[in-house]
Amino acid sequence: MRTSLMALAAASLFAGAVHAAPATYAIDPTHTFATFEIDHNGASTNRARFDKKEGTLTLDRAGKTGSVDISIDIASVNSGTPGFDKHLQSKDIFNVAEHPKARFQSTKFVFDGDKLASVEGNMTLLGKTQPVTFKASKFSCYPNKMLQDREVCGGDFETTFDRTAFGLDYGVNWGAAKNVRLVVQIEAVKQ
Repeated sequence: MRTSLMALAAASLFAGAVHAAPATYAIDPTHTFATFEIDHNGASTNRARFDKKEGTLTLDRAGKTGSVDISIDIASVNSGTPGFDKHLQSKDIFNVAEHPKARFQSTKFVFDGDKLASVEGNMTLLGKTQPVTFKASKFSCYPNKMLQDREVCGGDFETTFDRTAFGLDYGVNWGAAKNVRLVVQIEAVKQ
């Protein structure tokens, strides 16, 4: 009986060691980009990115769970055209004076087998919060040689949303597109 109890205790310790705790990762701002695209009068596509972002990723690959919390400095919008950037920052569109940050906080990681398929969560923009789902087109973790083999996890994600749900109504009354495609390339370093 005593041998059985010791074996059971040893087995439970081993099982706990095999199932590792979730790991925390800090967003690497030099390898993380958030870009958006919106139709421009049916003739072309306006694109811009946000240069300043920060956040954390928590991942439990064995448990197939995780979370992400990303904050974006809206004033860092960069279209490559300074005049357009000023208009994007203005009260007409992003109103950075009153709403300087956008934020995405996940509520669920969805896996298809061992592959991360999507991340569900809430996006806050212009003081309004709406549910969005980012589809993962790729995601993996690797030992980064430039960081002395520290683990880095990252991937490419995208979603399309109706901007009017956030109060981004500029130009809609004269036929400007409502749907915005948001693409996020993210890499995060294990802490």
